[in-house]
Amino acid sequence: MIKNTRYALFVMSFLLTMGLTVAQEKEMPKIQGRHLPVDTMVTTQHEVTIKGEEISYTAIAGTHPVYADDGHVTASLFSVYYKRNGIDDRSSRPLMISFNGGPGTGSVWMNIGFTGPKRLKIDDEGFPVEPYGVTDNPHSVIDMADIVYVCPVNTGFSRIIDQEVDESKFFGVNADVRYLSGWINTFVSRHNRWKSPKFLIGESYGTTRVSGLAKVLQQRQWMYLDGVILVSPTDLGIDRSGPVKDASLLPYYAATAWYHKALPAKLQQKKLKDLLKQVEAFTIEDYIPALVRGGSLNEARAEEIAEKVAMYSGISKREVLNHNLIIPRNFYWKDLLRERGYTVGRLDSRYIGVDKQIAGTRPDYNAELNSWLHSFTPAINYYLREELNFHTDLKYQMFGDVWPWERDRNNTGRQLQEAMLSNPNLHLMVLSGYYDGACDYFNAKYSIWQINQNGRLGDRIEWHGYKSGHMMYLREEDNKAANNAIREFIKTAIPDQGESIRYHLPEERF
Repeated sequence: MIKNTRYALFVMSFLLTMGLTVAQEKEMPKIQGRHLPVDTMVTTQHEVTIKGEEISYTAIAGTHPVYADDGHVTASLFSVYYKRNGIDDRSSRPLMISFNGGPGTGSVWMNIGFTGPKRLKIDDEGFPVEPYGVTDNPHSVIDMADIVYVCPVNTGFSRIIDQEVDESKFFGVNADVRYLSGWINTFVSRHNRWKSPKFLIGESYGTTRVSGLAKVLQQRQWMYLDGVILVSPTDLGIDRSGPVKDASLLPYYAATAWYHKALPAKLQQKKLKDLLKQVEAFTIEDYIPALVRGGSLNEARAEEIAEKVAMYSGISKREVLNHNLIIPRNFYWKDLLRERGYTVGRLDSRYIGVDKQIAGTRPDYNAELNSWLHSFTPAINYYLREELNFHTDLKYQMFGDVWPWERDRNNTGRQLQEAMLSNPNLHLMVLSGYYDGACDYFNAKYSIWQINQNGRLGDRIEWHGYKSGHMMYLREEDNKAANNAIREFIKTAIPDQGESIRYHLPEERF
């Protein structure tokens, strides 16, 4: 019965695909209803000015199928693909494949927030403004790279087609990268991008996704990348349990306290980077070793450590001691500004909230996420339907149901390490916001240190920090700086024409 049903689904999806072949050569008609074709696209033409140059580009919004091993269609993924016009030969034109995280969220955030040619209307610090909508993004990297923004299953307009398929085929660390690697193969083949330099960029859980993809694309699709960009990376499955995990948030706490002017005067007057350098040194040299000792730490040393942690974090010494020298994140977000009657945001502690009562151990809601949904949700729904002409009654899932998500055997950080070791030209770039409390900047550095375990990959790894949070690109100044950093990274990662991609023995350099 199952085989017959799947065969019928395969035939149906094949006929849908064939029936749309001619339509793909034209502009698709309006797609009404709550179901999308498995395979379709709408093409529109646009222009944007970047660095004083007028860039003409094509936007292709549509769906491509996900195939099971037996060839039948199990799901359909929605994506938006931007390609610069006037490029006859794309063999040297970079292709950047972009994912967001959650894991249950689509590609909306970086599409209209960061690297895409359109940017949502917000103020210079990233807060919502009305009327909602989008405007040209003068910092987009579309001038030097084509970009596809991909929505995984149950995010955006992406949906499961085969209702009998086991959802574990999609919802898990390893299942996710496995089916997405196949989808990328299909996309690259359809759009004739096999010869192009290829880059993956992921934000938040998207960094887990692209780290795993770097290795799985090599293993299963025989596709080798030039670069991977991690925006506000997760822990990537790299172990940091115990004292390392407990202590590593202190630099983030110090940055947050500095921003809210909650530090002693002698620290508050320091430049942020100088302060963080001092706190990082204390964390590594004193704080972690002290936590290793646990209850065996003598009382005088515990008092000394508590005083320093309190000084750097903005939390009282009494509370630090009450928590056995370890400040829980939820408590920190609730307590730092408690006396002023506010909480601070989880993903970006520049955002503040107001709870129903000052007492408690955690904020009632995420102030920053509410702010982002406030501006992004109307903007993406307007943009896709009215500017990209992708008309559908299907709901765009800002956060879709992907649970339960299988998190066991998360070795994505090590997979990225293996991909870099086995591909001498694979480069890594990491972007972090100092005020990100979910994927904090110091843990991003820690991940880099572990990926570059043998010290031999350092010339292919770079890290950049910004005075903002998880979505550092929402701040105008950081949007410009981060996009420029990506441009330079792409230039650095692509080898010169005809240059051999291989390791060189020391004597070969002379």
